[in-house]
Amino acid sequence: MAQNFLACDREQAMLLPVCVADWLPEGHLARFVVDVVGRLDLSAFYAVYRADGSGRPAHDPSMMVALVLYNYAVGVRSSRAIERRCVEDVACRFVAANRAPDHVTVNRFRSRHQDALSGLFGEVLALCAQAGMVRVGTVAVDSTKLAADASLGANRSYEALRARARRIVEEAAAVDAAEDELYGQARGDELPEELADPTTRAARIRELLDELEAERERAQADHDAKRAAYEEHVERTGRRPKGRPVGAGLPKDQRALFARKVNLTDPDSAIVSDRGRLIQGYNVQAAVADGQVIVAAKATSVAVDHGQLAPMVHAARENLQAAGTGDEITQVLADSGYWNLAHVSRLQDDGLDVLVQPRPYKPEATRKRRRGPAARAMTDKLTSPAGTADYRRRQQIVEPVFAHIKHLRGITRVLRRGRAAVQAEIDLIATTHNLLKLYRSAPQPA
Repeated sequence: MAQNFLACDREQAMLLPVCVADWLPEGHLARFVVDVVGRLDLSAFYAVYRADGSGRPAHDPSMMVALVLYNYAVGVRSSRAIERRCVEDVACRFVAANRAPDHVTVNRFRSRHQDALSGLFGEVLALCAQAGMVRVGTVAVDSTKLAADASLGANRSYEALRARARRIVEEAAAVDAAEDELYGQARGDELPEELADPTTRAARIRELLDELEAERERAQADHDAKRAAYEEHVERTGRRPKGRPVGAGLPKDQRALFARKVNLTDPDSAIVSDRGRLIQGYNVQAAVADGQVIVAAKATSVAVDHGQLAPMVHAARENLQAAGTGDEITQVLADSGYWNLAHVSRLQDDGLDVLVQPRPYKPEATRKRRRGPAARAMTDKLTSPAGTADYRRRQQIVEPVFAHIKHLRGITRVLRRGRAAVQAEIDLIATTHNLLKLYRSAPQPA
């Protein structure tokens, strides 16, 4: 008897029209995303299109929103990769209703509707709250580093920028002189590639120089005003005022401003340390509720976490109030990088139970500022059995969120430039994280 196989004829024409709804099993993530998008308020997306329907037809915003959310959820953020997946990936073909928007369309939609896409974070958070997933009695605040879409080698100091600007002017003058000698009054060829490159264009460098110059002038003006007030007090009273004397020169922290470097590719990014390795990137803050649901996320270009505790708790409260949870944050957990006496005291005055390790966490520290009453009280609280048990939950709440984003979804860098665009991307990453939590908590069909 001959071997028996199912037929595999790739030239076989389909006798009936295909139905994209039959391509995916029930309970697939793509189906879930489409259903969730159908429940969201997309009026902000539709409002930017012509009400009379004139002009070339556009892709349905609900389809484009679902396409962006689904791909971000599975770790695909490149517009070109999304374009390929609309042809090659069955789930994307289902979401896009078998249409294939090109990468330019995807990228323009994401940029045009940047604020509206960020606004979806609150709506998805509200859905999580309705599902009983947002338990906000305890909120953990932590940060992670994401690489920027910029090179570490593209950083320049103020003096380096000035030197480069002078070199570009000299090179441009030399090119003009050579072209005048060669072509006379006739029009010559374009400038060399080095001078035409956007990253070395004189106008861009001039803009960065102006920004640094303005910062230097502000710092010098502030110092001059303090120095004048100090000298006036001494002359009037014959005694120095209380506090540290105001010297003739700028203090150390303001002198460091003069040596600050800016990145030519993404000036809003910064040099940050990621597990002992310097990268050009952003310090991404997150406030996470019990249950690993993100309630606030923010991209900053400040490498340290020292001044981020109170702003993140404030942002979390606003988002929870907008989501209509009705629950209040009662406890805040953070590591030693967030130790800031003013922030801790402010949150405690608001009635919150704050557990933050004094920095550095050394109960035997002898330095005066480490022996202050607030640091001693916090150390005693953390070493008590109840405080130790509560503080141990910090890692359980927030660390798995970063592990899921960076290791399981493969998101280790941002793909856009500028603080506003990067914040919009962080909002999408946080939104799809919560969307995945909601998907996994939903009952799956048998």
